[in-house]
Amino acid sequence: MELKKYFPKFLVNRKKHLSEKDYFLSNEITKITGCNIQNINLYREAFSLKTSSKKQVKNYERLEFLGDSVLGAIISCHLFSTYPHANEGYLTQMKSKIVNRKNLNKLGDELALTKFLQNDSPTTLSENIAGNLFEALIGALYLDVDYETCKKVVLERLLTPSEINKLENKIVSYKGLLLEWSQKKKVAIRYETHEEIQPNKNLVFRSHVWLDDEKISNAAETSKKKAEEKAAQRAFYILNKKQSIIENSKDTAGY
Repeated sequence: MELKKYFPKFLVNRKKHLSEKDYFLSNEITKITGCNIQNINLYREAFSLKTSSKKQVKNYERLEFLGDSVLGAIISCHLFSTYPHANEGYLTQMKSKIVNRKNLNKLGDELALTKFLQNDSPTTLSENIAGNLFEALIGALYLDVDYETCKKVVLERLLTPSEINKLENKIVSYKGLLLEWSQKKKVAIRYETHEEIQPNKNLVFRSHVWLDDEKISNAAETSKKKAEEKAAQRAFYILNKKQSIIENSKDTAGY
């Protein structure tokens, strides 16, 4: 009974010691994680962008590095226990589908993590900032609580088993899938990529996919990596109509 009387006072005192901005951050992170924030400095750091200011010491990058490792360990252990008969190749593929940049960006966007950014001055955000902040949040949470609590938050609130199961049949990399298929079929897949100036004078990369001596698809994008992935996706759909690549790829999963 005495504890109930004390607790509201504790919250009031805690609010008094936090700025309005910190109180908002603390309250919102608690809503996301279900955990009471112990060290607000960690979350300030997790949502601080790197600037050119000599005064700034910390930004999200160190916590992103830590969060990447913590998240990887949590997901690896979860997959290891969830799929006891799956081989190493299948577990690696599943982990890649979960922690790949595109999926982490999606998770960060769904949580609207960019609204917690501490930087007041406007700046251009990278296309991967949502995923980077998601990993930084995991890193901050790990340091603020402990590994087991962090693991519980990830698997019960942020990346639930039902969400993980939805990714089982998702294709993350068409280029990787084509490579796996070509090795099994003992055929040569290669990419020819070159720079191209479009009519509007924009520079793009155009990639052609060759199957042995046959050119089967091409695509243009703003980077070499994106062009090859898009060309591989088009090649996949063309080849899959003829040879059911997706079925063959499942056969190689070992599950």
